[in-house]
Amino acid sequence: MLDLAILGLLKEQPLHGYELNKRLGETLGVLGGVSFGSLYPALRRLEDDGAIETADGAGPPLGPVPMPATGSVSGEVTVGRIRRRARTGRRTRKAYKITERGEARLRELLVGEVPGANDERVFALKFAFCRHLPREARLDLLQRRRVDLGQRLVEAREAEPARADRYTRSLAEHRAKSIEHDLQWVDELITAERRQLPHATQEGATA
Repeated sequence: MLDLAILGLLKEQPLHGYELNKRLGETLGVLGGVSFGSLYPALRRLEDDGAIETADGAGPPLGPVPMPATGSVSGEVTVGRIRRRARTGRRTRKAYKITERGEARLRELLVGEVPGANDERVFALKFAFCRHLPREARLDLLQRRRVDLGQRLVEAREAEPARADRYTRSLAEHRAKSIEHDLQWVDELITAERRQLPHATQEGATA
Protein backbone atom coordinates (compact mmCIF):
# COMPACT_ATOMS: atom_id res chain seq x y z
CA MET A 1 0.00 0.00 0.00
CA LEU A 2 2.79 2.42 0.79
CA ASP A 3 4.40 1.79 -2.61
CA LEU A 4 1.09 2.58 -4.29
CA ALA A 5 0.71 5.82 -2.36
CA ILE A 6 4.27 6.97 -3.07
CA LEU A 7 4.12 6.18 -6.79
CA GLY A 8 0.68 7.75 -7.10
CA LEU A 9 1.84 11.02 -5.56
CA LEU A 10 5.06 11.11 -7.57
CA LYS A 11 3.06 10.49 -10.75
CA GLU A 12 1.57 13.95 -10.18
CA GLN A 13 4.84 15.79 -9.50
CA PRO A 14 8.33 15.31 -8.00
CA LEU A 15 8.35 15.64 -4.22
CA HIS A 16 10.80 15.78 -1.33
CA GLY A 17 10.52 13.09 1.31
CA TYR A 18 9.17 15.61 3.81
CA GLU A 19 6.48 16.80 1.40
CA LEU A 20 5.60 13.20 0.54
CA ASN A 21 5.04 12.41 4.20
CA LYS A 22 2.91 15.52 4.62
CA ARG A 23 0.70 14.69 1.64
CA LEU A 24 0.27 11.10 2.75
CA GLY A 25 -1.38 12.52 5.86
CA GLU A 26 -3.27 15.47 4.42
CA THR A 27 -4.31 14.27 0.97
CA LEU A 28 -4.50 10.53 1.67
CA GLY A 29 -5.86 10.24 5.17
CA VAL A 30 -5.97 6.45 4.80
CA LEU A 31 -2.20 6.47 5.29
CA GLY A 32 -1.97 9.33 7.72
CA GLY A 33 0.03 7.32 10.22
CA VAL A 34 3.10 6.74 8.01
CA SER A 35 6.33 7.61 9.81
CA PHE A 36 9.62 8.73 8.32
CA GLY A 37 11.02 5.45 9.61
CA SER A 38 8.71 3.63 7.20
CA LEU A 39 8.77 6.17 4.36
CA TYR A 40 12.50 6.51 3.73
CA PRO A 41 13.25 2.75 3.56
CA ALA A 42 10.37 2.46 1.06
CA LEU A 43 11.85 5.30 -0.99
CA ARG A 44 15.28 3.64 -1.00
CA ARG A 45 13.76 0.33 -2.06
CA LEU A 46 11.76 1.90 -4.89
CA GLU A 47 14.87 3.78 -6.00
CA ASP A 48 16.94 0.57 -5.98
CA ASP A 49 14.20 -1.11 -8.05
CA GLY A 50 14.33 1.70 -10.61
CA ALA A 51 10.73 2.79 -9.94
CA ILE A 52 11.78 6.27 -8.80
CA GLU A 53 14.89 8.39 -9.16
CA THR A 54 16.26 11.53 -7.60
CA ALA A 55 15.43 14.92 -9.07
CA ASP A 56 17.50 17.37 -7.05
CA GLY A 57 15.99 20.80 -6.94
CA ALA A 58 12.57 19.59 -8.06
CA GLY A 59 9.38 19.53 -6.08
CA PRO A 60 7.55 22.31 -4.25
CA PRO A 61 9.68 24.73 -2.18
CA LEU A 62 9.88 23.95 1.49
CA GLY A 63 10.16 27.61 2.49
CA PRO A 64 12.70 29.39 4.70
CA VAL A 65 13.18 28.53 8.34
CA PRO A 66 12.27 31.57 10.50
CA MET A 67 15.21 32.97 12.48
CA PRO A 68 14.54 35.21 15.48
CA ALA A 69 16.47 38.46 15.93
CA THR A 70 18.99 38.32 18.75
CA GLY A 71 19.62 41.98 19.44
CA SER A 72 23.41 41.56 19.46
CA VAL A 73 26.17 41.67 16.85
CA SER A 74 27.54 38.25 17.81
CA GLY A 75 24.05 36.81 17.77
CA GLU A 76 23.33 38.15 14.29
CA VAL A 77 26.58 36.59 13.05
CA THR A 78 25.46 33.23 14.46
CA VAL A 79 22.05 33.56 12.82
CA GLY A 80 23.74 34.38 9.51
CA ARG A 81 25.81 31.20 9.74
CA ILE A 82 22.70 29.12 10.48
CA ARG A 83 20.91 30.63 7.49
CA ARG A 84 23.84 29.86 5.21
CA ARG A 85 23.87 26.25 6.41
CA ALA A 86 20.09 26.00 5.88
CA ARG A 87 20.41 27.30 2.31
CA THR A 88 23.19 24.82 1.62
CA GLY A 89 21.16 21.95 3.08
CA ARG A 90 18.14 22.88 0.98
CA ARG A 91 20.19 22.70 -2.23
CA THR A 92 21.27 19.15 -1.41
CA ARG A 93 17.84 17.94 -0.22
CA LYS A 94 16.68 15.01 -2.37
CA ALA A 95 13.49 15.14 -4.35
CA TYR A 96 12.09 12.08 -6.08
CA LYS A 97 10.31 11.55 -9.37
CA ILE A 98 8.66 8.52 -10.92
CA THR A 99 10.31 6.65 -13.81
CA GLU A 100 8.76 4.69 -16.69
CA ARG A 101 9.35 1.52 -14.68
CA GLY A 102 7.59 3.15 -11.74
CA GLU A 103 4.60 4.13 -13.89
CA ALA A 104 4.27 0.53 -15.05
CA ARG A 105 4.48 -0.62 -11.43
CA LEU A 106 1.81 1.91 -10.45
CA ARG A 107 -0.58 0.51 -13.06
CA GLU A 108 0.07 -3.03 -11.78
CA LEU A 109 -0.70 -1.99 -8.20
CA LEU A 110 -3.88 -0.17 -9.23
CA VAL A 111 -5.38 -3.12 -11.10
CA GLY A 112 -3.96 -5.96 -9.00
CA GLU A 113 -5.00 -7.46 -5.69
CA VAL A 114 -3.29 -6.53 -2.43
CA PRO A 115 -3.37 -9.65 -0.23
CA GLY A 116 -3.66 -9.21 3.51
CA ALA A 117 -4.55 -5.50 3.32
CA ASN A 118 -7.66 -3.82 4.64
CA ASP A 119 -10.26 -3.71 1.82
CA GLU A 120 -11.56 -0.24 2.66
CA ARG A 121 -8.11 1.33 2.77
CA VAL A 122 -6.96 -0.41 -0.39
CA PHE A 123 -10.00 0.69 -2.38
CA ALA A 124 -9.77 4.27 -1.10
CA LEU A 125 -6.12 4.43 -2.12
CA LYS A 126 -6.75 2.92 -5.56
CA PHE A 127 -9.71 5.19 -6.16
CA ALA A 128 -7.61 8.25 -5.30
CA PHE A 129 -5.28 7.45 -8.21
CA CYS A 130 -7.60 5.63 -10.63
CA ARG A 131 -7.52 8.63 -13.00
CA HIS A 132 -4.12 7.30 -14.08
CA LEU A 133 -5.80 4.16 -15.47
CA PRO A 134 -7.54 3.68 -18.82
CA ARG A 135 -11.31 4.03 -18.57
CA GLU A 136 -11.89 0.29 -19.05
CA ALA A 137 -9.57 -0.47 -16.13
CA ARG A 138 -11.34 2.09 -13.95
CA LEU A 139 -14.66 0.46 -14.78
CA ASP A 140 -13.27 -2.96 -13.87
CA LEU A 141 -12.06 -1.60 -10.51
CA LEU A 142 -15.51 -0.22 -9.75
CA GLN A 143 -17.29 -3.38 -10.84
CA ARG A 144 -15.09 -5.52 -8.59
CA ARG A 145 -15.87 -3.12 -5.75
CA ARG A 146 -19.58 -3.52 -6.46
CA VAL A 147 -19.34 -7.32 -6.28
CA ASP A 148 -17.50 -7.06 -2.96
CA LEU A 149 -20.09 -4.66 -1.52
CA GLY A 150 -22.95 -6.87 -2.71
CA GLN A 151 -21.48 -9.87 -0.91
CA ARG A 152 -20.91 -7.84 2.25
CA LEU A 153 -24.51 -6.61 2.18
CA VAL A 154 -25.81 -10.19 1.96
CA GLU A 155 -23.61 -11.20 4.89
CA ALA A 156 -24.66 -8.16 6.93
CA ARG A 157 -28.35 -8.93 6.46
CA GLU A 158 -27.88 -12.59 7.30
CA ALA A 159 -25.98 -11.65 10.45
CA GLU A 160 -28.70 -9.32 11.79
CA PRO A 161 -29.62 -10.63 15.25
CA ALA A 162 -33.30 -11.59 15.44
CA ARG A 163 -33.64 -11.51 19.21
CA ALA A 164 -31.10 -8.88 20.14
CA ASP A 165 -31.98 -5.68 21.98
CA ARG A 166 -32.91 -2.59 19.98
CA TYR A 167 -29.41 -1.09 20.24
CA THR A 168 -27.73 -4.12 18.71
CA ARG A 169 -30.39 -4.30 16.02
CA SER A 170 -29.96 -0.60 15.30
CA LEU A 171 -26.20 -1.06 14.90
CA ALA A 172 -26.70 -3.96 12.47
CA GLU A 173 -29.24 -1.94 10.47
CA HIS A 174 -26.83 0.99 10.36
CA ARG A 175 -24.08 -1.22 8.95
CA ALA A 176 -26.38 -2.58 6.25
CA LYS A 177 -27.56 0.92 5.30
CA SER A 178 -23.96 2.12 5.08
CA ILE A 179 -23.15 -0.67 2.64
CA GLU A 180 -26.31 0.13 0.63
CA HIS A 181 -25.19 3.79 0.45
CA ASP A 182 -21.75 2.73 -0.81
CA LEU A 183 -23.40 0.49 -3.39
CA GLN A 184 -25.51 3.36 -4.68
CA TRP A 185 -22.41 5.57 -4.94
CA VAL A 186 -20.45 2.90 -6.83
CA ASP A 187 -23.41 2.31 -9.18
CA GLU A 188 -23.45 6.02 -10.00
CA LEU A 189 -19.72 5.95 -10.72
CA ILE A 190 -20.10 2.89 -12.94
CA THR A 191 -22.91 4.57 -14.89
CA ALA A 192 -20.78 7.68 -15.40
CA GLU A 193 -17.80 5.62 -16.61
CA ARG A 194 -19.95 3.60 -19.03
CA ARG A 195 -21.29 6.77 -20.60
CA GLN A 196 -17.74 7.65 -21.60
CA LEU A 197 -17.02 4.28 -23.19
CA PRO A 198 -17.17 3.72 -26.97
CA HIS A 199 -20.59 2.43 -28.09
CA ALA A 200 -19.33 -1.07 -28.90
CA THR A 201 -17.70 -1.42 -25.49
CA GLN A 202 -20.90 -0.31 -23.75
CA GLU A 203 -22.87 -3.00 -25.54
CA GLY A 204 -20.35 -5.60 -24.39
CA ALA A 205 -20.56 -4.36 -20.78
CA THR A 206 -24.33 -4.66 -20.69
CA ALA A 207 -24.51 -8.00 -22.50
